[in-house]
Amino acid sequence: MKKLFSTAFALVAIALATNTTVFAQAEKGTKMVGGAAMYPSKDIVDNAVNSKDHTTLVAAVKAAGLVETLKGKGPFTVFAPTNSAFDKLPAGTVDNLVKPENKATLTKILTYHVLAGKMDSKIIAAAIKKGKGKAELTTVEGGKIWAWMQGGKLVLQDEKGGKSTVSIADVYQKNGVIHVVDTVLMPK
Repeated sequence: MKKLFSTAFALVAIALATNTTVFAQAEKGTKMVGGAAMYPSKDIVDNAVNSKDHTTLVAAVKAAGLVETLKGKGPFTVFAPTNSAFDKLPAGTVDNLVKPENKATLTKILTYHVLAGKMDSKIIAAAIKKGKGKAELTTVEGGKIWAWMQGGKLVLQDEKGGKSTVSIADVYQKNGVIHVVDTVLMPK
C-alpha cells in the first residue's frame, strides 16, 4: 500500500510539472531570455527580474527609481543591455553609476534605451526602409539613436558613435516590447 501511494504521488507530481511546462510554452509569444520565460501577459519589470542575463540592468533600474515607470501602462520599447554589455564599460563604471549622487546620470543613460510606443522589428524595419536604409529614433531621454540592418541583424548606433546589436528581438510584454542588446548605448 505504501509503495502504491508513493507511485501515485510521483505520477501526480510529474503530471503537475508537465502541465506547468505546457502552460508556459502555450502562452503565445513567450520567448526565453536569460534562462527564463518572458510572458506577454506580464509587464517589462516583472519579466526582466527573472532573466539571469539582466541582473545589472534590473539593479540599475531600481537605483534610478524607474521601476514604477516601467511597470506603467506604456507602451514602451526597451533596448535591454545584458550583463555582458555592462561588463564592456570601463571598470567601476556601473558601481559608480548606481551611487545615489549619480542617479541623474544613470537615469539619463537608462531612458536613452527606451522609446515611447511599441516598436517591434517590423515597425523598425519599415522605418529603416522609409529612411532608405537607416532610421533615426528618438528616445525617452530626448536623444537620437540610429538603426539599420547588417548581416540580418538589427544594429543601433548611439550619439557617441558606439554600436550595439540586437541579439533577441521582439520580446513582447503587456506594456511594450524588449529587444535584447549586446552593448550599452550612451547619450551625448
